[in-house]
Amino acid sequence: METIHIIIIPIILIAAFIRSAFGFGDALVAMPLLAIFVGLKLATPIVGLCAVSYSILILAREWRTVNFKNVLVLVLTSALGLPLGIYLLKGNYESTLKIILGILIILFSLFNIYKPKLIQIKSNKAAFIFGILSGILGGAYNTNGPPIVIYGVLRKWDPKTLRATLQAYFLPSGLLIAISHFIGGLWTKEVLINFLVLIPVLLIGVFLGNIAHKRIKQEHFNILIYYFLILIGMFLVIKNI
Repeated sequence: METIHIIIIPIILIAAFIRSAFGFGDALVAMPLLAIFVGLKLATPIVGLCAVSYSILILAREWRTVNFKNVLVLVLTSALGLPLGIYLLKGNYESTLKIILGILIILFSLFNIYKPKLIQIKSNKAAFIFGILSGILGGAYNTNGPPIVIYGVLRKWDPKTLRATLQAYFLPSGLLIAISHFIGGLWTKEVLINFLVLIPVLLIGVFLGNIAHKRIKQEHFNILIYYFLILIGMFLVIKNI
């Protein structure tokens, strides 16, 4: 086993577990950690390919409660933001992107910990803004989840609907992101070899996460994850200032 696999395998295992157990959050864990050890240009396409795999595995058991109308609007608007995200990733902006990613993770974690009382969005019109932002973040860092989660919270979706709709959104949007990475020349030989090595790892992570989803109280574990993510975000910001 190569040294890089010793670093990547446990990170992807944890990310797969979190995605399967809670429906989202895999990229928020995997991206900052992999960015620290292997850099964004290797981490981004690997996490993108893994994200598509998670979606296929999880959606197989979640599709019956999906709101497909919401998914279609969000996917189409996300596609508009992808080119800008890819442009930012390919440019010489890695330190800046890591700082932005760290700040995003901190804000998103604080949002979920304190759950401020927010207005309710009653129509799909606001999906345009959240979708484009999701596309930009997805293209650059694979973190397309936070804007969609916040949008779902503002729409007052119940937890079951939110979880299922997230998975249905992540699959087509994840495919768009992966294709964009391919077109942008990010699918190198190193990326594909590492992804093939990780397939058994992500299968194990999704399996264990599915078991955990049925047994643990999500709100308790979520709080621990968000505090952990705040520490990661702070480390990214401080290290790259």
